[in-house]
Amino acid sequence: MIVPGDRVGVAVSGGADSVALFRLVESLREQLGITLVALHLNHSLRGAESDGDAYFAAELARAHGAECIVAREDVAATAARNTWNLEDAARRMRYAFFDRVVAERRATRIAVAHTADDQAETVLAHLIRGTGTAGLAGIYPIAGSVVRPLLFIRRQELRGYLRSLAQPWREDSSNRDTRRTRAHIREHLLPVLETDFSRAIVGRLGRLARLAREEALFWDALVEHSFSSYVREREGGYAIAAGDLFSPFHVNRNEGAPRRTISAENEESPLRVLTERLIRRLYEAARGDRRELTAAHVEQVIHLAHASSSGARIELPGEIDVERNFGDLIFTRSKCRQCAPVRGARVAKFAAYQYQLTLPDAGVATVSIPELGSRFSLKVIDWPAQERDTKRDGVALDADLLRSPLILRNWRPGDAYRPRGRRQVRKLKQMFLDGRVPLRERASWPVLESAGRVVWARDMDPADDVCATERTRVGVFVKEARI
Repeated sequence: MIVPGDRVGVAVSGGADSVALFRLVESLREQLGITLVALHLNHSLRGAESDGDAYFAAELARAHGAECIVAREDVAATAARNTWNLEDAARRMRYAFFDRVVAERRATRIAVAHTADDQAETVLAHLIRGTGTAGLAGIYPIAGSVVRPLLFIRRQELRGYLRSLAQPWREDSSNRDTRRTRAHIREHLLPVLETDFSRAIVGRLGRLARLAREEALFWDALVEHSFSSYVREREGGYAIAAGDLFSPFHVNRNEGAPRRTISAENEESPLRVLTERLIRRLYEAARGDRRELTAAHVEQVIHLAHASSSGARIELPGEIDVERNFGDLIFTRSKCRQCAPVRGARVAKFAAYQYQLTLPDAGVATVSIPELGSRFSLKVIDWPAQERDTKRDGVALDADLLRSPLILRNWRPGDAYRPRGRRQVRKLKQMFLDGRVPLRERASWPVLESAGRVVWARDMDPADDVCATERTRVGVFVKEARI
């Protein structure tokens, strides 16, 4: 947890546990070769009592020759503004304070005074609320720059240690408010479990948490392997083939036997749990965390992958969209919350656009399309072009075959033309299907119109009768770049 040369910031609330941690680390700092810093965040929740805690922490640090970093936050106002409960808001702001201290290099490690009792209370709280094995892991001894050296020590041992030093501490009156779940567990449930069921219940809950953490580490490694093997990062999101989601690996029972795929489509499949965890990992990648994602949401994604057609889409908490795009599932952050149903799916509304261009005799004509976040260039060059230019810039159009007005606009239902090398006119709608263009992107797809006739569409072969040939004198390349 701590190595020589570390600047260890001990979180000192003023309570017995944090004061005991500070005194223990202070007594070992020369032996460990570390610098000690006290950290205190004033939550501004209990008026003069909160101010007294801050003063106590500063005096404790001063008495032992340590720096003290004190910050103040209006937790109640932040909780109300974000519709968080007070306990959650205080925790978020406390760890944000720790992150700032580390980012500013004022500490390299943050030591927090969670005890074995805190671990037992956390596991019980998760059980009462409803949890899977991940919740049974409880509090981790090491999480990033945060370390918890007292996680296997009981509270009464720490109080005995402080009494042996004649070291006072502060009591937080809110810790006795049994309207809070943690306080109710601490004051009522745990004492009953210890008295009526097992004196060793705290240690046994701690052992359960340790075993769950070991299992979680295994699953995390397996999920990361599957994520890196099967998930493709794409602009704005992450994609995975539905087949890979349900069959994350293959098994050969005997040498020479045909490869057998284990699929998680069946709820009884042993790999169902890996599919569910991989969905949670995809959600985390798209959003940044897993908050608000429930088992019901995971089941919705599984149904989307297993039973829905291309174009179907669901919305998950945190403005994350999951869309079935042919054989892929794509997780993205929502760009637009105004949606309209299209054949059972939901696609984003957008502002239609139409921009007229004038083709120069030489050089480049450009137009920016804010609706797409793109800039299009029509580059006019003498023909025949060098072969390397053709390969670099794509398919060329014949400038003499293009007619005014030239208009760059979004796709409209019914748009069609005869692509290069084809005998029949094809609708762009069919070309979208062949090109696996996601449903949500089709309505804004850019096309080039020449004298009222579509002759080009992004990523599609252009119209056969305007393509450059050996008879072409002046060629035109259409190129797109992000703004």
